[in-house]
Amino acid sequence: MRNSVRELRSSRGLSQGQLGAALGVSRQTINAIETERYTPSLPLALSMAKFFEVSVEEMFHANEGPTDNQ
Repeated sequence: MRNSVRELRSSRGLSQGQLGAALGVSRQTINAIETERYTPSLPLALSMAKFFEVSVEEMFHANEGPTDNQ
């Protein structure tokens, strides 16, 4: 699942640690989400969307990539 977390975080001048602290997760969790090694839980995804003032769909792109069937 592709995401825009790194771009959103960088555009606000935040480090991974700062974002993690704001969301109550570790810097490693933010890194894993940004590198697409971890898909966040629904509550965390909703918290991230609220923090960045975007919709979950704007931040996470489930239907992108070479394996799409649509």
